[in-house]
Amino acid sequence: MVAKDFIVAIELGSSKVTGIAGQKNLDGSISVLAVVREDSSAFIRKGVVYNIDKTAQCLQKIVTKLETQLKTQILQVYVGVGGQSVRGVRNVVTKDLPAGTIVTDAMIDNLVDQNRNLHYPDQEIIDTAVQEYKVDSQYQQDPVGIQCTHLEGNYLNILQRKAFYKNWNKCFEVAGISIAEMLNAPLALADAVLTEAERRSGCALIDLGADTTTVSVFSKNILRHLAVIPLGGSNITKDIATLQMEESDAEQMKLKYASAFTENNDIDNNLKYSIDSDRQVESRRFIEIVEGRLEEIVENAWYQVPSEYYDKLLGGIILTGGGSNLKNIERAFQNHTHIDKVRVAKFPMFTVTGGQDDIKARNAMMNTVLGLIAKGDINCAGGVIDPNRGLFDQGKPVAGGSAAGNVADLRPARKPGDLPPGVVRTEAEKQKAEEEERLRREEEERIALEKAEAEAAEAERIRRENSKWNKFKKGVINFGKQIMTGDEE
Repeated sequence: MVAKDFIVAIELGSSKVTGIAGQKNLDGSISVLAVVREDSSAFIRKGVVYNIDKTAQCLQKIVTKLETQLKTQILQVYVGVGGQSVRGVRNVVTKDLPAGTIVTDAMIDNLVDQNRNLHYPDQEIIDTAVQEYKVDSQYQQDPVGIQCTHLEGNYLNILQRKAFYKNWNKCFEVAGISIAEMLNAPLALADAVLTEAERRSGCALIDLGADTTTVSVFSKNILRHLAVIPLGGSNITKDIATLQMEESDAEQMKLKYASAFTENNDIDNNLKYSIDSDRQVESRRFIEIVEGRLEEIVENAWYQVPSEYYDKLLGGIILTGGGSNLKNIERAFQNHTHIDKVRVAKFPMFTVTGGQDDIKARNAMMNTVLGLIAKGDINCAGGVIDPNRGLFDQGKPVAGGSAAGNVADLRPARKPGDLPPGVVRTEAEKQKAEEEERLRREEEERIALEKAEAEAAEAERIRRENSKWNKFKKGVINFGKQIMTGDEE
C-alpha cells in the first residue's frame, strides 16, 4: 500500500547524512516507513557543509532512495540545523517604565524584537530561548499584568556563522529540495530523549558525535546553555590509526576493543590486540591512547557547562550519539565530573516502531533525526511515483524542487518573534520577510512624506493668508465694500 501521509526529515551529520520517513500516530508514536543513510565525510566536516555541490548530490540521492522505497513523491523535508558553529550567547534587554505601568504583551514583544534585531558580526541568530524576565527586583517567567517601573528580558540567543547558515540553505536550493521547516537540532534531540523531570530539575545533555560533541544544559524546563566542541569519536579513531594502520581498521579496533575506562588492575600487560594477521598492539598502549583522547573530550564537554549549574544538575548527565556506545562511558563521565547520575539515552522517550536495522539497533545514532520527525506537522507526501521512471530520471530535482517552490513561499513571511521555539527561518523565508519589511518601511515613508508635504502646503497657505500683504488686500477690499454700501444707502 502506498503511503499518502508522512513526514520526512534529514540530518546532515559529519559521518552520515540520514534521511527518514515516518508516520505520526494519534497516540504519539511514530511508525518509521523508510531509512536511508549516505557517507558524508567528503563534504561535511564537524557538522558544517563545505562542498555545496557534493552535499546537494547526496541530498538528491537520499530523497530519490526514499521515494523509491515509499513509491511516493516527496514534496518537502524537515531539516535539523547544528554543527560546530552553533553556540548560545546570553543577552539582556532592559526598559524603564513610568510609575504605575502594567506590563503588556506588546511590551514583551518589543523586548523580543529588540533582542532578535541585535547584530552579531559574522553570526546569524537562528533561535532564541527566553530565560526569564526581571520585573523590578523579581524574576518571572510571565510578567504580563504585573505593575513595575523596570522590565528586563533575559535571552539565550542561538548563533550560527552566517557563511555556514547560507551554505546549509544553498545545498538544498541546488538540490531542488523544498524545506518544510528548519529546526534547531539540539532542541529536537532534547525533546526526544529527556524526561520532564530531567529538564525541570536540571541536566546536561551531551551528544557525542563523530566530529563534534554538543552540550545542552537545561534547568526549570529552559535551555540555559548550548555549545559545540570540535571533538568526537573520529578523534579517537585517528589516534588509534597512529599505530600505523588505516583509519578503517582503526575504527574496527575501536568498536571491538575500546573502553572509556579500565581499572588499572584489570589491564593485562601480556595481552595484545590484533591489528591484522601479521601485527598486534599491546593492550595497555591501546587503552592509554583511547582513554587519553576520551579524557580530553570529557573535560572539554564538562568545561562548557556553566559553573553556576554544577550543583544544580539534579537530573544528572544524559549521554547520547554514536560515541555513547563506548564501553564504560558512564564511568568515565562520573570520574571526571563527579556527577554520579549518568545515563545513556539509546532511544527516544516516545514509542517508535519499524523493522529497519537502523531502528532496531537502538544505538543512540538515530535519536536526532527521530526527534526531527516528531517535530514535523506538515505532510511531506506528494503523488504516486511513476513505476516507469527511468534511471536517468534519478538525478533530476525531486518533486519538491524549485518548480514546486519552497513551503515558505506558500505562507506569510514570519518575523523572528512569530517563530515557534526551536524553529529556524530558512534563507528564503528570511529574505522574503526582509523584502516585506523593506516594502512596509517604504510605504510608511511614502505616507509620512505625503503627510509632511500636505502639512507644509497647509502651513504655507495659512502663512500667506496671515501675511501683511494679504491683510492689506483684505483691508482694501473691506474698505471698498463699506464705501459701496454707504453709496447705496
